[in-house]
Amino acid sequence: MERYIVESPHTKDECLRALDEILAEGPAVLNKFDWGCTTGDHTGYALVDAENETSVRNMIPIFLRTKARVVKVGKFTPEQIRSFH
Repeated sequence: MERYIVESPHTKDECLRALDEILAEGPAVLNKFDWGCTTGDHTGYALVDAENETSVRNMIPIFLRTKARVVKVGKFTPEQIRSFH
C-alpha cells in the first residue's frame, strides 16, 4: 500500500453534489475526508492508503476528478535524511 494526500476542490454551487456523491460511495469513504466548506474553503481533504493513484482517484466524484490533486507521500528515516547531506 502507498499513502496519498487528496485535495478535491469544488465550488460553493458544487458543494452539495460533491458531498452527496462522496456519501454514495459509502460511510468508509466519507470518513476519509475532512471538509473546509463551513469556513468557505470548498475542498475535501483526505489522507488515503491505496494500491495506486487510480484507486484513489476512483473515490473522487467523476465531475471533480480532473480538478483533484492526488500526491503520493511518504516518510523519511533519520538515516535517509543524513544521507542527503
